Amino acid sequence: MDLTTNVHLGIGNAGHLLVIISFVTSIIASIAYAKASLKNEIGKDPWVSFGRSFFIAHGLAVLATAVILFVIIYNNYFEYHYAWSHSSVNLAVEYMIACFWEGQEGSFLIWTVWNALLGFVLIATNKKWEAPVMTVFALVQAFLTSMILGIVIGDMKIGSSPFILLRDVINDPIFLINPSYVPEDGTGLNPLLQNYWMVIHPPMTFLGFACTLIPFSFCIAGLWRKDFKDWIRPALPWTIFGGVILGTAIVMGGYWAYETLNFGGYWNWDPVENAVYVPSL
Repeated sequence: MDLTTNVHLGIGNAGHLLVIISFVTSIIASIAYAKASLKNEIGKDPWVSFGRSFFIAHGLAVLATAVILFVIIYNNYFEYHYAWSHSSVNLAVEYMIACFWEGQEGSFLIWTVWNALLGFVLIATNKKWEAPVMTVFALVQAFLTSMILGIVIGDMKIGSSPFILLRDVINDPIFLINPSYVPEDGTGLNPLLQNYWMVIHPPMTFLGFACTLIPFSFCIAGLWRKDFKDWIRPALPWTIFGGVILGTAIVMGGYWAYETLNFGGYWNWDPVENAVYVPSL
């Protein structure tokens, strides 16, 4: 906490630092795994071990980032724009959880968390394809993490940070009078989203998105190695699992729209649902 104000600067700075660490470590992991792939080495090759260590560091940084963002939401630190925009003091705990992925930054973060956890499983279960698959996997993680970097380089802004302060986003005279002003309450979660479907449907959808990265990574690895058949066997169970998860998420979204949100039809309300539904068929 700032010594002269009620603004909790430390936790936001820690979250932003962890995002940077996760971005850098994912790039290093991808480079190391690429080196191992070019040598066509597996197992205890130094480059494989190096890449594995950095991907694990990346995953831990991503998980810690998610914990920090939830702590900010749960403790009503409304000096942060993300908490103020999506939460309020009277929300039940389950809806505070839903606040996590209501915004774009939180959505990217939960997607990155699922990818990190699935990456851990891949590292533990498939040593033969680890290097080329994790090269692609870590590179995608770098792209997703860049979406929440919130770093400005010259006139270019890379990503949007969930740890930006409200006073840095809203041009309100009160911040000129008192830069340390903290609202007593946030704007809250959209009333239409205050139901259990908001708690379970989005994370299920993002898990499905994350699962699609695995067969994609195996496919690219097979093309890279000019091995056009062997990648199919380890990729197929993940493809089926991802299809089941995405199908379940689509049904959840359709039921939510039809029964709870009353938008007049299963897929009348959201182009995202349509975008998922068509390729699923």
